[in-house]
This record gives sequence, C-alpha cells and structure tokens, in this order.
Amino acid sequence: MIDKKKIKTYTNCLIVVDMVNGFVKEGVMHDESIAKVVPFQLNMIEDYQKDEQLVVFVRDAHTKKAREFSRFGNTPHCLKGSHESELIEELKPLESKDNTTTIFKNSTSFMEALKFRELLTKLKRIKKYEVIGCCTDICDFNGIMGLANYLDEHDIPSEVNLYLDGVATYNEENRQEYIKAAYLLMAQQGINLIRSKK
Repeated sequence: MIDKKKIKTYTNCLIVVDMVNGFVKEGVMHDESIAKVVPFQLNMIEDYQKDEQLVVFVRDAHTKKAREFSRFGNTPHCLKGSHESELIEELKPLESKDNTTTIFKNSTSFMEALKFRELLTKLKRIKKYEVIGCCTDICDFNGIMGLANYLDEHDIPSEVNLYLDGVATYNEENRQEYIKAAYLLMAQQGINLIRSKK
C-alpha cells in the first residue's frame, strides 16, 4: 500500500494498466500472448521499487451493467470482485509494496476513475509518467490521452512515456491497423514512444 507520507515526494510514476487475469489468463477478453510483455514489466516495476518511486496498478473492475460491455459486442469481463479482475499471479505480490497503489476502473480509461483523478491532485512533483500494460490501442491509449490532456489543462510540465516493450493487446496480429493508429495519434500529441527502457 502507498505510504501517504511519501505521496508528495515522488518524482516518477509508473502506471501498469489492466494486467489482470481477465485479459491475460481467462475469460472472454483474454489472450495469453499478452504475457510476453510480463518479464519487461517486472524489470521496470522492480526498478521503480528500488528507486522508491510510485507504481500505480490499474485494474478493470466492472459493474454487472457496465455500459462498456454493449459497446464492445456484449462482452462481460472483469467484474468487480471477480478473479478476472485480480492482477495476474506474476504481478500480484508486488501490489502490496509500500510504494504502490491500486486503482479500479469501469471504463477503458484510467483517467475516468475518480480515485485516479484524486491521486493526481496529490502528486505535486511528478516529472515523468510512464505507462505499460494492455490493451495498447484501447485502455493504454485512452488513459494516456486523457492523462496528457489533464496535464495540459492544468499546465503541469510532466512528460508522458509509453514503453512499447511493455504493452500488448489481444488478437494483436489482427489489430495492427488500430495499434499503428494509436501510436500515430499518441506521437502526434507529444507522447514519447520508447522502444526499450535501457
């Protein structure tokens, strides 16, 4: 759990989007190939923990009547309190560290989660927001664009980075046009697309 005394001292924030069972291990929206980015993610999270910087785990946690389900072809997934909504086992032990917090969302954008917006108001010294997770062209994209707009609206000079080695999407081989479009739009808006952390 996050150390409330340190909340205003963090200078970097890593956002880990939707690395939950319902996208990686089980359920109607899962794709086991997403697990290919987990080793990279683990290294990045561990680096953040060594540096005592903030890690935010974002988890899909939908209501039973979530509007999103009908927009995406009647695909109920990651219901709040379900196993699908939990972090995958590879990341779950890291969720309880004192430099981490968990945000639950009911849409494709972590920026629409009230708890995330509340957290942003407390993060006074963040110079760099970095994003990894899934799905590249949906939840990563929507959250990042919302975050960039929020920072612009409030004249906050933080950079936003997306690590390409740390993101994946379901049915990726058939979604290349969407992924390329997402990358193009993010780059156009000043998001840094980084191929490797090192």
